Amino acid sequence: MAAIQKKPARSRTTKKSREELNTEGRERKQQKKHRGNPSGARQQDNTRKGGRGTDNTVVDPRIGSKKPVPLIAEAKTSAKPAVKKPAEPAKIKLSPQDELTKLENDERLDALLLRLEQDETLTADENAYVDKMLERIDTLMAELGISLDEDDDEEKTEDIMQLLKGR
Repeated sequence: MAAIQKKPARSRTTKKSREELNTEGRERKQQKKHRGNPSGARQQDNTRKGGRGTDNTVVDPRIGSKKPVPLIAEAKTSAKPAVKKPAEPAKIKLSPQDELTKLENDERLDALLLRLEQDETLTADENAYVDKMLERIDTLMAELGISLDEDDDEEKTEDIMQLLKGR
């Protein structure tokens, strides 16, 4: 008889019992069940979501400025140089006599009074300026005790310019 050659022995896989198959099935079902988002995830705002996805987000560099914004407005700093108004001379406290002399020699007031004498109409600003200056002259004259002699009829008709100039 010829010698029968034996085939190498295969490792036998043991068949799983019904209980083992059931437990593996349940585990697969649990893993499938836990895929996806948790319940109520759509209603939660993005600030509550943490962990996944927030670290890898790319922020658009064009949005926003890195320049700090001052909370208290200090000096105006702009790209254009601001047009400065001419600085008003420092108001020096003059004595009443010096102020009266200055007002009597005021060229603008003289020109406006001359125009009034010639029956020209003045603008509202010019009228306001004339009234203000004449009132100031009256108060200064009252402070200094200077009074206009209005006893004579001639002096009443005298020109206001001549009174101011002291002629």
